[in-house]
Amino acid sequence: MAEAEQRNHLLVVPFPAPSHMLPLLDLAYFLSASFGFAVTVVVTPKNLPCLSPLLSRAPAVSPLVLPFPGDFDLPPGVEDAQGLRFPHVNTLLRALGGLHGPILRWAEEAAAAYLPVSAVLSDFFLGWTHRLAADLGVPRLVFSPSGAAALAVQHSLWRRLPQRTNFDDAEELIPFPSVPRSPLYPWRQLPTLFKIFEQGDPLSEFVRDGFLGNIDSWAFVINTFSELEKPYLDHLRDDLGHERVWAVGPLSLIGGGSSTERDAAVEELFAWLDGCIEASVVYVAFGSLAVLPPAQVSALAAGLEKSGARFVWAAKGVEETIPERFEERVAGRGRVLRGWAPQTAILGHPAVGAFLSHCGWNSVLEAVAAGVPVLTWPISADQYTNARLLKEELGMGTVAYEGVEPAPDPTELARVVTQSVGEAGRARREKAKDASRAMAAAVQEYSGSSYMNLAALKEELSRWTSLKAI
Repeated sequence: MAEAEQRNHLLVVPFPAPSHMLPLLDLAYFLSASFGFAVTVVVTPKNLPCLSPLLSRAPAVSPLVLPFPGDFDLPPGVEDAQGLRFPHVNTLLRALGGLHGPILRWAEEAAAAYLPVSAVLSDFFLGWTHRLAADLGVPRLVFSPSGAAALAVQHSLWRRLPQRTNFDDAEELIPFPSVPRSPLYPWRQLPTLFKIFEQGDPLSEFVRDGFLGNIDSWAFVINTFSELEKPYLDHLRDDLGHERVWAVGPLSLIGGGSSTERDAAVEELFAWLDGCIEASVVYVAFGSLAVLPPAQVSALAAGLEKSGARFVWAAKGVEETIPERFEERVAGRGRVLRGWAPQTAILGHPAVGAFLSHCGWNSVLEAVAAGVPVLTWPISADQYTNARLLKEELGMGTVAYEGVEPAPDPTELARVVTQSVGEAGRARREKAKDASRAMAAAVQEYSGSSYMNLAALKEELSRWTSLKAI
């Protein structure tokens, strides 16, 4: 490792949720393996196993294991810190802020003992690390596991704090005039963290300060690629007043991801898919955290049954609410997966012609990678923005439903599912294939836009480190 590269020591602070943590760890692996960065990842004991695949293949990556902060008051009925079960994400964000002091003490000792931290790379939920970086005298790079369009909406929300004029109307439209295409979102579609914000409340103000801290940070590293969201990336650069906004995704391809073994049940599933006509199967999944209420599960099951289409339903989290004898009634054309599902491999199978999804960003990127159009059913967070991007700008999305109340009409849901596969879905599949080809080009080593953005990140950070050393 060259001397200049040795000075690049990244302190990586992830948010402990799979959809946030895994792409950031892929980024850490790439920066370590390809660019020679030394990387230290902050982790609490409960999440240390998540680092095992990374640590086994990246000798320049080290864990910094710190106990989960306990110096805060948990609301009634919430498990202790080791349980990591909180009623709202904002409570977890505030709790994680308690890592500031321990990290700062460790960094001061590291600087004196062996290798000083040259930058902090942290999740956008951890805006308090902007102050941590300032205390260390180093730049902070914000990692966004969401796309650039969602980030633009997020910045507008926390700066402006728009309010409803009619507090009884969840459909009241909130304008975003500064965001490309000037979108309007009903109040109910805004992120929950914003909707529960109360001005003057210490917890709410802590959350807002964190997002404003993101805006003031040195750079943004976003899990997207330039060809997918160019207008929004350009907007972010204009809005932030600098060029240090790097689209480096999808990180599952850049960073190599982690391999998974197929068990017997999965092998049987792929044998079944091998016997299906091309683009005839709908894959149904709502991510690792989203859980549909029983009424929605019943309506979804009824819609799939009425559609007559072939399907694979990854039902983790809702298995117990699937209607009785449903699998018997759809035997031969429908499969229900319980527990873990190899989503990337399923989407990549030629038999899969559509993806009924909650539109979490990782799922969006996986659909684009596979060239599979999406039936959108957003529920919360950035998912409404992602669904809009898929439908209105990429042309590879169709609205299936949205939200969790009330339950969808099974007949209408069946119609959407039926028209998503076969010849009826060909036009959207072509759009999805176009996006997939653009993604493949973006991650090409040395020439792709995402690879070049990673190289620019390295150069800018090395330049900053060199100037500081003078």
